[in-house]
Amino acid sequence: MQAEQERPAVAVVGAGPAGLMAAEVLAMGGAAVTVLDRMPSPGRKFLMAGRGGLNLTHSEPLEPFLARYGAARPQLEPLIRAFPPSALVAWAEGLGQPCFTGSSGRIFPRALKASPLLRAWLARLAGLGAAFRLRHGWEGWAPEGGLAFATPGGPVVLRPAAAVLALGGASWPRLGADGGWVGKLPGVTPFRPANCGFRIAWSAHLRARFAGTPLKRIALTFRGQAVRGEAVLTETGIEGGAVYALSAPLREAIAAAGPVTALLDLRPDLAAEELARRLDAPRGGVSLANHLRRAGLPPVAAALVQDALRAGATAPLSALVKALPLRLEAPMPIERAISSAGGLGWAALDARLMLRGRPGVFAAGEMLDWEAPTGGYLLQACFATGRAAGQGALDWLATSPPPG
Repeated sequence: MQAEQERPAVAVVGAGPAGLMAAEVLAMGGAAVTVLDRMPSPGRKFLMAGRGGLNLTHSEPLEPFLARYGAARPQLEPLIRAFPPSALVAWAEGLGQPCFTGSSGRIFPRALKASPLLRAWLARLAGLGAAFRLRHGWEGWAPEGGLAFATPGGPVVLRPAAAVLALGGASWPRLGADGGWVGKLPGVTPFRPANCGFRIAWSAHLRARFAGTPLKRIALTFRGQAVRGEAVLTETGIEGGAVYALSAPLREAIAAAGPVTALLDLRPDLAAEELARRLDAPRGGVSLANHLRRAGLPPVAAALVQDALRAGATAPLSALVKALPLRLEAPMPIERAISSAGGLGWAALDARLMLRGRPGVFAAGEMLDWEAPTGGYLLQACFATGRAAGQGALDWLATSPPPG
């Protein structure tokens, strides 16, 4: 390694997965790295993701994997091909965290949480000489191009040879990323909730009896796209994996024309003909609730059907069970979303993820304008863009004269 005084100083702003990956690449490449974050400890949203088992990535073939990124695929594809799911798994296992593939194809560390991986990662960074400055909130640009920070001790300005911004999106702001950087950079698309729930005006009965109740083994359909999974009724709407998978088209349709209707199949494993045989014959003196039990509906599903009937639905019972209309009024606030859409536009960056007009300043992670479903795609892109930004900064330092 170069002598200490010859190592270029690089600031990485943001201690989430993208920032820490950029810091690792830079430190391994010989840079003197300082990681700064406005929170009192690194990786807070990463640790929150670990509460669900830490779904690192997905095992599906790369072509359908890349298609999950939609409009951002052209920009993300070369970065993910350079650091694909197999490389991410090898990296995690290199930190002493063996991984396994679940029945859904999702890949997790065997520990099923983030804390062991994060501890090993921070230890590796310390061994590489990376320094951390916490409670340093980025305030934008100081005179002559420096990075300005607000700290408990007062303003601080750094003028590193290069910098990587990994400032995050705007979901779960209490964990660190609140989108407060948006006004400090040009070319930003406003943030919107992604992988989010939606508001529904439930009846008072449903809210009182079933808020917090899961809907298991259901399917949700919107404009011909159907997703099987689970959901949860909340006091104000519906959340869960099946909803998150359709959140992007639902969000955009509501933004364009107001509330939309999605169709909920409460028994996707049962053919319509069999449901009709069980439900559409006269029920005699059998109560509606007991009649619906013949379809194997749990109480929450039966209550949804009964509410639709009270609201004036006229379709046969079997048709309601297979296609119960849900009027979705608006996305849940971005503070409750798993991730965010929008961010720094790709036109503001070159192929190395360097900001146009800001030589030596790179960007990575969820602050960039992309979105993806849950299932490992979010973390994969954060790691891959962090790695690309770190490598881009190394390449730029190698070919650019030092400041001054």
